[in-house]
Amino acid sequence: MADDPARTGSGGDGPEGPGTRDVVVPLRLYKTVTVFSTLFAVAFVLAGFVLLDAATERATADVSEIDPVLAIVGLAGIVGGAAVYAFSTRFRAEGMGKSKDESDEPRNNG
Repeated sequence: MADDPARTGSGGDGPEGPGTRDVVVPLRLYKTVTVFSTLFAVAFVLAGFVLLDAATERATADVSEIDPVLAIVGLAGIVGGAAVYAFSTRFRAEGMGKSKDESDEPRNNG
């Protein structure tokens, strides 16, 4: 997998340094991934908050009246949306640089 030109690294020592996990894809696929991952992330987070709001009866229910299954599903939606968005940021198109690449800072500064 280290010889795969579509990946700049898999958590190990890649051409751009250790710990690089970006996936280089064609521009058309990058645009598609960006649009749909953002759409799904927003939908999951919004649905999660709506379910959490319904489980707690608009934050007015006593602790004993909260629907725990609905609350857990709502929290899972929020976490799922955040995860979708976080993983979608790993993609980049060919020729896209990182802001760190253009600065005078070393690549391993965090």
